[in-house]
Amino acid sequence: MTLILLCLQQTKDLKCATKLLSEKFENMSKEKKAIVRDLGFGGLMHISPMRVHHKLLKKLANSFKLGKNTLKTSYGSFRVKPSTIGAALGLNASGDLFPEKVSYKELSKENKQIFRRFQGKTLKNLTDEMMSIGVGNEQDRLMFKRIFILYI
Repeated sequence: MTLILLCLQQTKDLKCATKLLSEKFENMSKEKKAIVRDLGFGGLMHISPMRVHHKLLKKLANSFKLGKNTLKTSYGSFRVKPSTIGAALGLNASGDLFPEKVSYKELSKENKQIFRRFQGKTLKNLTDEMMSIGVGNEQDRLMFKRIFILYI
């Protein structure tokens, strides 16, 4: 998990695009969909494709106070529980999935290689690689999982 956080900090162009996500799931093989379900992201396959303007998504994200789990609106603030979001999307929302900060220096040699492989990738790079990679062997399945998690 710590490697994922470090990669996310370095990956560029990440946006919330439900239409794009929906299209990717439509074109994804059954084997890849099974892997996505095993990762706990199966609920994402059922999110309706919406065209939401990036400014609105940014405003919504900036209005959410993570430490307090509240969404501040012009009508006031209301509490949003991770379990509610998890139940709605079919995701695992229990516990702190990222309990500590990540330091590149503390990564193992193998994790440093993985980090460098994804460093500076754009959303398009990740998308293209995620859709083109095979899942015929364990090594490819593991790489698909890594790419998918960064893509999300």
